[in-house]
Amino acid sequence: MQLIFETSRPGRRGVRLDPLDVPEATLPAEFCREDAPNLPEVGELDVVRHFTRLSARNFGVDSHFYPLGSCTMKYNPKLADAISALPGLAGLHPHLSSSPVYHGCIQGALEIVYETEHLLAEIAGMREVSLQPIAGAHGELTGALLIAAYHRAKGNKKDTIIIPDSAHGTNPASATIAGFKVVQAPSGADGTIRLDAFKNVMNDSVAGVMLTCPNTHGLFEPDVHKIADLAHEADALLYYDGANLNAIIGQSRPGDLGFDVMHFNLHKTFATPHGMGGPGSGPVGVGERLAPFLPGPRVTRTEVGFGLEMPPQSIGKIAAFFGNFLVAARAYAYLLCQGDEGLKNVARYAVLNANYILARLKDAYDPAYDTTCMHECVFTATRQAKAGVRAIDIAKALLDRGFHAPTIYFPLTVKESIMIEPTETESKQTLDAFCDAMRAIAQAAQDDPESLHAAPQTTPVGRLDEVRAARELDCGCL
Repeated sequence: MQLIFETSRPGRRGVRLDPLDVPEATLPAEFCREDAPNLPEVGELDVVRHFTRLSARNFGVDSHFYPLGSCTMKYNPKLADAISALPGLAGLHPHLSSSPVYHGCIQGALEIVYETEHLLAEIAGMREVSLQPIAGAHGELTGALLIAAYHRAKGNKKDTIIIPDSAHGTNPASATIAGFKVVQAPSGADGTIRLDAFKNVMNDSVAGVMLTCPNTHGLFEPDVHKIADLAHEADALLYYDGANLNAIIGQSRPGDLGFDVMHFNLHKTFATPHGMGGPGSGPVGVGERLAPFLPGPRVTRTEVGFGLEMPPQSIGKIAAFFGNFLVAARAYAYLLCQGDEGLKNVARYAVLNANYILARLKDAYDPAYDTTCMHECVFTATRQAKAGVRAIDIAKALLDRGFHAPTIYFPLTVKESIMIEPTETESKQTLDAFCDAMRAIAQAAQDDPESLHAAPQTTPVGRLDEVRAARELDCGCL
C-alpha cells in the first residue's frame, strides 16, 4: 500500500473555494510561515479510500476479538453512542454550566450527571460519586488526594500508601503524585496478598491501602475484610481500583467489602470504547468519611430543579466542568438499558468466559495459578520458553490467525505472563476459535518453534525491532 504522499500529484485538490466576495484579510508577517507546509496534494476520493484501506488493516473490537487482560476491551452497544450524539447533549456548550443564569438551559444534562452519580454510588455501595475525573488514573489521583485531605483535616501525620506487588502501575504513580511514599505488599504463592506480610508493613504512618479486587492475577482477594479491618484500626483508608469491576458488578459492592474510596472506569465497564487515548472517564466514589472532600461543584436537586454547590471542605476542581460529560451520557444509557439483571449478567458471563478459556488451555499452557479465576486468567509461557518460544512470539503468532494478542509480560509478578480477558460480550464460538488458535501455536512451539519467531507474516508490517522503535521513534507519513 502506498503512502498518501506517494499518491500526491501537483495541483490536485480535494476542495476548491469560490472567489472571495469580501475584502481579503492578511496576517501580520510575524505569524506567517516562510515556506508552504509539505502536505500531500490529493483529491477527496483519494483521501477517503486511503484512510478506509488503512482502517481495514487495523485490529479493533468491531472487527476482531481483543482479549487484552486487565483492559476490558469489550464490545459496547452502538445505542450508547447514538444517545451521546443527540444534539441536545452533544451540542451543549460546556460554559453553560458556569453561570446560574444558564442553568435553565441545561437541566437535562445536570439531571444526567446527578442520576449517573447516584446509580454508580448504589452499584458500588458508596455514599456519593463525582464524575469529574477524566480517566482511571485521574480517578486514582483524585482518590489519593481525598485520602490526603481526610488526614489533613484530622491533623494526622500519615505519609504512606500500601500497594500490592500485583497492582496496576498507575497505583504507585498516583500515590506518589499525591505526595505519599509507597510501600509494597507482596503476593503469596497463591497469587493473593500475604496477610502476614501485610501486617508487617501496616503501621501508624499508613494513610491508605490501594487494592484491585479481583487483583491483576485474576483472583479475588479472600482476606479483603481482614485487610480493611487492619487498615481502619490504624485510621487508614481503603482504596478500590475499579479496573476489574466487570468481575463483581451486581454481585458484590466495594463499599460492602470495606472500601472507603474507589474509581470506576466508564471506558471499561460502562459502554465507552477503551483504548487509543480516550475518551476516558474515571468517576470517584466515596463513603461517609470522605464525602465532605469530594471535588466540586456538586450537582444538587432543589425544589426548582438542579443547581451547583461547592462543598466547604472540597479539594476543589480536578477537571474542567464535569469531566467527559458525553461518556457519562453513554454510561447512563447503558445502565438504564441493562437494568439490575443485565448488570448481574455482566459479571456472570465475564467470569464464565474466563474460566472456560482457562479450562480449554490449561493443558497447553501452564496456569500461573491453577484455581478458579474471576474475569481474566493468567498463564505463563515458561514451558514454551524452554523450546525457545517466548510470550511475545505467541502474541505475534495470534495476529496471523486473526486475533489481537492478549496482554503479555503483565502482571510483572508472573514470568512470561499471558493475561487473557475475554469479557462478557464474546460468544462461545469466538472463544473456541481463539482457544483453537492458542492450542495450534502451542503445538507449533513444540514442532516448529522457528516458524513462530518469524510471526506475524500476514499483517501489513512484519516483526518489528521494538527496542529500536522505542528508542528511535519515527512515525513516518501516512
